[in-house]
Amino acid sequence: MSTIRYVTAAALPEFLTGLLQQKGDTPTRVLVPMRRGRAVVFAPYAPGAEFTLERATVSPKEAVLPPCETLMTYSRTKDPETPDRVTLSLDDTPEARPTVVVGGRPCDARGFAVLDRPYYQARRERLTVITQTCNAGCATCFCHWVGSGPADGEGSDVLMTAVRGEDGTEGYVLEAITEKGETLLAATALPDGASRLDAARAARQAALDGMPPAPDLSAAKDRLAARFTDTEFWQRQTAQCLSCGACTYMCPTCYCFNITDEGEGLNGQPGRRLRTWDTCMSSLFTREAGGHNPRMAKALRMRNRISHKFSNYPITWNGVFSCNGCGRCISQCPVHLDIRAIVLAAIKDQGA
Repeated sequence: MSTIRYVTAAALPEFLTGLLQQKGDTPTRVLVPMRRGRAVVFAPYAPGAEFTLERATVSPKEAVLPPCETLMTYSRTKDPETPDRVTLSLDDTPEARPTVVVGGRPCDARGFAVLDRPYYQARRERLTVITQTCNAGCATCFCHWVGSGPADGEGSDVLMTAVRGEDGTEGYVLEAITEKGETLLAATALPDGASRLDAARAARQAALDGMPPAPDLSAAKDRLAARFTDTEFWQRQTAQCLSCGACTYMCPTCYCFNITDEGEGLNGQPGRRLRTWDTCMSSLFTREAGGHNPRMAKALRMRNRISHKFSNYPITWNGVFSCNGCGRCISQCPVHLDIRAIVLAAIKDQGA
């Protein structure tokens, strides 16, 4: 039986502080949702800091895939006896602090599972994910369309479910679902929560039952592949798109990037190679050195993005969609372009 713990809402700050103090060679970083203006973002927790368990505006993807990171530093040293001979030294040691993400949702945790397939192993191995299950869906959520749900444990180490006791006290049941989660909960001083597990499971089931029926997307990968050359369809579907890239930057599973070098590494000044987030919705993303751009039109860029998530990726990874249904690309889009409508239109025999 998995380790079960219980923490009251009032004791959450103490629990988070305890996570910071876990033993290890490097201090643990704890990321929790915090308010920043009108947005809710994941930020490092410090004792006494104000946090919220509301659904974050952005995903915690940057815990393992930062918006900008140094892949390596380099320096070049000239041989004083032979000036045209240069010695190059490199340091590509990854920065991988032990990190605990607390308060993300199942769609966020599932995003880590999707991203696990390409790379970033050092950070991922040192990451622990405590996921808050959703008590209800929202207008833009569609996690159950893509094989997930409001209490999906994929990508999580601990599931955290809000329950209310008979005395009205609010608290959370913490259920370990991986060995890493077992280790984390066993190291806390929290009381056993097994007696409240049934209430937690009932709350999870109620959240799933409250979601509207999901359409069948089993034909999506083949229908989207068949529509790949239907340029008129993609132009109709993306006419209102601004190509701002908000959909990709907010997405838990997008990982397009650019690489740049800064500095020559001479005269004692080290240079560095940076990897930064990029967006396939930018007209510059696929522009080649010679000036040719195979995806100049925004319709072709959106075609690539949606086809990757619902066609190319599931073909490569045995039917798994590269979309978790979090709905951020809908809620954060300035013109409310709805990816669900585009996928459903592609499935239909006649495009909308």
